[in-house]
Amino acid sequence: MTRTPRSRRLVVAGGVALVLSLGACATPLPQPAPEPVPAVDPPATTVVQSTDVLSDVGAVLAAADTALDAAQLPPRVEGPALAVRSAEYVRATATAGAKPPTVLPTEEQALIVPQTDAWPRTQLVVTKQPDDLQAPRILVMQQTAPREPYRLWGWGRMGAGVQMPATAAPETGSPVLAPDATGLLVTPAEALAQYADVLANGAASPYAATFQPDTFRTSIEAARQATVENVQAAGSATETYTPEAAPVVALQTVDGGAIVVGQLSTVSTVTLTVAGGTIPISDPFYAALTGKQSAGSNFVRAFTDVLVMYVPPAGSTALVQLLAAEHAVTSATAE
Repeated sequence: MTRTPRSRRLVVAGGVALVLSLGACATPLPQPAPEPVPAVDPPATTVVQSTDVLSDVGAVLAAADTALDAAQLPPRVEGPALAVRSAEYVRATATAGAKPPTVLPTEEQALIVPQTDAWPRTQLVVTKQPDDLQAPRILVMQQTAPREPYRLWGWGRMGAGVQMPATAAPETGSPVLAPDATGLLVTPAEALAQYADVLANGAASPYAATFQPDTFRTSIEAARQATVENVQAAGSATETYTPEAAPVVALQTVDGGAIVVGQLSTVSTVTLTVAGGTIPISDPFYAALTGKQSAGSNFVRAFTDVLVMYVPPAGSTALVQLLAAEHAVTSATAE
């Protein structure tokens, strides 16, 4: 009777030891291994995804163009593209279809995809040549947030004879550069600001020698001179060119340079200096925008400009080159 409790205690103790021993010898449960961290960020979209995006954008543009209805654009069009397209619908309506919207192919001949895991994401599409044999376009597509679709942010017409610099394959993606990125002939932000100064001052600009001559610049200068000559002694004509604070995107090229996309705002102002004079507004597009047939004091046109340029790497003998651009009136006032 006196030995039984002790025997029970020994058995219990032995049982605990056995459990601990089994636990120590058990095979560990497999643990999930984390995904390996890529050496570089992945491309923002696959080629198939980019093609699907272009198809969706093309469908929205086709429907809105047919109806000349800007209210149908926002699901797939934003920024400068929305402002320009909306104004083109006003122009097409005011001219009874004589001046239709700009042809925008959505079939690509080249994709330039950003290599990033951040937002906003901007990719470029070099389109096939339009059926009317105009220059190919460079479409600027932007996704502002993970759950937002890619939208057409803007476009530019490629200059005559322009060759695109080599970029990484879309399956790899092109590195995204900061607005103040070094290692370039000029930073992306400087490229936009300096080009605006060249537009304003021509050969007198201290930056004129940094940029290749281009047809966009010569057309701006010619139109400005024509306005001055039309005003003559009856008034004054001025234009200002203001770049946005930072480029929309800068994507690195294979040679270490960059393709930089940015926006300018151009304001053209005609001011009467002769008392009792008027500025006739005979163009139906401007009449529709202003709601007037003449101005007694001033006539102001606001242009939205999209620029796509190539900035060479530092140390290169090449110059900054404008690849594509769009210059379009998006509003006007008459006083």
